[in-house]
Amino acid sequence: MASFERASPALKEILLRIYNAEKPIEVDHHLYEFGSVEYHIKSSVYEPQVTYLSISTPFLSQGVFLSYGLSPFTLKMVRQISTDVLHIVEPANDGYQLTLRLDFSKLPHNKESLNIITEVSSVQAVILSSQLKEMLQNVNSGDSSQGMYKPIKLIYHPKEPFYVIRQPQKIVAVFPMRFKDNSDVIIATSFFQELIDVVSLKKWAKVPPCNWSPIPPLELRGEPFEDLSTNGGFVSFDISSHHVEGKRLDKIVWSLLNFYAYVKHHVKCTRGFIQRRMRRGLDNLIEVLEKSRVEDGQIKKVQGWKKMRKMVASKSKMIKRRWGDLGKKIKRIRFRIKIHGFARFRRRWLKMPSFSSSTGYTKLQTNGNNN
Repeated sequence: MASFERASPALKEILLRIYNAEKPIEVDHHLYEFGSVEYHIKSSVYEPQVTYLSISTPFLSQGVFLSYGLSPFTLKMVRQISTDVLHIVEPANDGYQLTLRLDFSKLPHNKESLNIITEVSSVQAVILSSQLKEMLQNVNSGDSSQGMYKPIKLIYHPKEPFYVIRQPQKIVAVFPMRFKDNSDVIIATSFFQELIDVVSLKKWAKVPPCNWSPIPPLELRGEPFEDLSTNGGFVSFDISSHHVEGKRLDKIVWSLLNFYAYVKHHVKCTRGFIQRRMRRGLDNLIEVLEKSRVEDGQIKKVQGWKKMRKMVASKSKMIKRRWGDLGKKIKRIRFRIKIHGFARFRRRWLKMPSFSSSTGYTKLQTNGNNN
C-alpha cells in the first residue's frame, strides 16, 4: 500500500522526470496527497539544474507545534537527507511550512542519484516522524495529574486521532478504533485478540506489549466524548525506554503512524479472502449439483446464483410431472377394481339432480378495452 511507503510515488516520478529530461523543461505543478498534504514543484528553463519544492502538511499536534512552526530538530532531520543536494529556503513560500532548493547538478551520475531522489520524496514522512520522535523524547514532565501525564492528541488523518501519554517508566500509545461495517468490527476484534496472544509469547518478549479493551483506558479520562466513542474498542502499546533507543526509535515511530493503515489493510484482505472462499464453495456446490442432475440423457450446466433459481424451478416441475404420472397410474389401478352392485348404487344415489328455472340469464360480453 502507498501509505506504508515513506517516499511519495507521485512526487518521486515528477522529480525523476525533471532530472532525466534531455532538455530543460518548465514545471509548475501542485500535488495533493492523503492527509491534507500539498506539494508545489517548480522548475525553470532558465535555471535547469535547480528545482524548488514547497511542502504543506498538517502538524500531528496543533497545541505543541503550531506556535512556532517546524522545530530545529525537524529541520535538522530534513537537512540530513542530503547536505549537498538539499538546502532549506528561509522563509518558506506563502502557504507552506517548508521550501527546499534542490540542486540536481550535485547528484552523482550513478544509482545513488535514484536513492537520493527517493529520500527527498520522503520529506513529508521525515517531518511527521521527527515530530513524533520529539514528542516521545521531550514531553513536558511538569504537566501531570495524580501521577499520570496529560495525553497528547495526535492527528495524522482528521478521522483517525491517537494519543501518546508519557509516564515515568513507559510511553503509552492509545488508538481508538472505528469501522463503518459490522463485519469489519468482527474481523478487527478477532485480529486484536490474536495480536495480544502472539505478543504475549516468549518469542516476542522484546516487542512493545499490546492491550485491547472495549472501553477507554484510564489514561484517557477527561478527553472529549466524540473522540472516545468507538465500535472497535481501544488498542494500546506500552513502549519502554529500550524500545526507543537508537534505530529502534525510527521503526517504532513509523509503525505508530501507520498502525491505522495496517489494520485497515488487514481487514480488507481478510474480507476479500473470506469472500473468495465463499465463492469457491458456491462453485463447488454448483459443480456437485451439475453432476447429480441428469435429464433426458443430457447434463445441463448451471452457472451463478441466477441459474440456481432456474434449476430449483425445473426440479420442482420435474417432480410434479413424475407425481402426475404416478397419480394417473393409481387412478387406472383404482378403476380396474370392481365392486359388485356399486354401479346400480351410484346411478340411484350418487346422481346429481337437475334444476330448471323460469328465469333466463344472459351472458355478459366484456370489452377488454374498458378500464
